[in-house]
Amino acid sequence: MKQVAEKLIHAAPLEEKSAKNQPLWSQGKRLIGFFCLLVLVGLPATRTITSEVLSSAYWQVASFVAATLLVFYWFQRSLKRQGVLSKLQTKNPAIQVVFASLMGVLPGCGGAIIVMTQFVKGQIGFGAVVSVLTATMGDAAFLLIATQPAAAVIVLGLCLASGVVSGLIVNQIHPADFMAPAPTTVPEKTNDQGTTTRQWSGTFWKYLLLPTTVIALIIAFQMDVDQIFGLKQGVTTLVGTLLALSTMLLWALDPAPPASENKTVDNHHLFQQVAQETHAILVWVIIGFLCFEFVMLATGWELSQFASSAPGLTILIAILVGSIPGCGPQILTTTLYLNGAIPLSAQIGNAISNDGDALFPALALAPKAALVATLYSTVPALVTAYGYAFIFE
Repeated sequence: MKQVAEKLIHAAPLEEKSAKNQPLWSQGKRLIGFFCLLVLVGLPATRTITSEVLSSAYWQVASFVAATLLVFYWFQRSLKRQGVLSKLQTKNPAIQVVFASLMGVLPGCGGAIIVMTQFVKGQIGFGAVVSVLTATMGDAAFLLIATQPAAAVIVLGLCLASGVVSGLIVNQIHPADFMAPAPTTVPEKTNDQGTTTRQWSGTFWKYLLLPTTVIALIIAFQMDVDQIFGLKQGVTTLVGTLLALSTMLLWALDPAPPASENKTVDNHHLFQQVAQETHAILVWVIIGFLCFEFVMLATGWELSQFASSAPGLTILIAILVGSIPGCGPQILTTTLYLNGAIPLSAQIGNAISNDGDALFPALALAPKAALVATLYSTVPALVTAYGYAFIFE
């Protein structure tokens, strides 16, 4: 395992040299997915559902997610330029746990990667690793914050509390150097303005973010955009569908590595990074929406009925899904919650148990510590999710 981790660490800089080094089959799969969307839009039997899904995904999700990402990454860059993060480093285990939990609860995986890097360098203990992987919700946090901020406050608040408590308990059980790897230097990635497609993606959001966010806010307040602007009925849905397809085309043509392999915010222009993250989230949201709609259309079966009839099992499944590496399954879970298919307790359990894309670099930097910390994070997920369900649901 250690040899695999070392290979991943040393291979990372090579992946950043050029987008041409990325396997063609990865881009091919993206293009296949894009053409499948075109087929679904073109077929009369699926056109209405697919168009509504694409339009809703763009107006109700992508616009708000992109706006949230822009604010977050701008703020994160400001903190990094001012050296705030480095000033917060300390050898006090309790303060390390609080700091790691705060870094973990930040949307995305950047905070978790910072903590894992410090662990590899021998500057923080194992309790902080458990804290950050327990507190992080990954990219699914952006989706929840953008669509249901009130629920996001509850979920992220419980993630933060679980991270702090878990880390403090682990510090009482294990010594500070438990599972600590030999201190090493993690190579810094060089600045890269990205491929031409990525630059187009950045330009797309640079000029469309403000107007689309305004329209998205109008829709969020349950107002008819077509009527307000004197448009024919259905124009807003059509525009949303076309914009969603445009973003998916940019995503399909971008040979950049997946978000799980490239999480360094400073590597790209701000709007390029916003575009890359937004497109990755939007893909999984569209998949979730389409699967949800087509399953109901084909079977007449509603997942919400299963969740209400077997809430305990639903929570357990959501927690087990959280143990799957990557943000894709977690975004799907959050999408199910936003559609009312699963209860908030299941969303809480998934949020605490999942490590998002942070688990990939964690496995590369410190595989044994990452696996043990992931197993530990399941315990607070079970306690918190079932406790919330027992008290409030």
